[in-house]
Amino acid sequence: MANGDFTMQDEMRRAFALLSGKWKLEIMWLLHHRTYRFGELRKAIPGITQHMLTAQLRELEADGLVSRTVFAQVPPKVEYEITPKARGLGPTIEALTAWWQEHGKSLPERPTTRGRKPR
Repeated sequence: MANGDFTMQDEMRRAFALLSGKWKLEIMWLLHHRTYRFGELRKAIPGITQHMLTAQLRELEADGLVSRTVFAQVPPKVEYEITPKARGLGPTIEALTAWWQEHGKSLPERPTTRGRKPR
């Protein structure tokens, strides 16, 4: 394979890498529905640590999938939302939701709590 020649599998691997991470899909699913403040996201995702949420949001922002808006006020207010580019994933997120609604109950249950203990 010559330099710069990528197969579709290579391209899909790059796409999967954007959303791989313990919490990224859950973050994207939440942000698909509305804009969240940092604390709201942390409360909405049982088991995620502040450090991990920060790291995952920074990666998503660096990849152009999430935008971060800082409001100049005291205390600081920061909001996260998906970008127009990430809105293109909407049909995929909706398809995954529909698939889960149809098949989720037939799959074995796994513990949902990961990371820190929810409060």
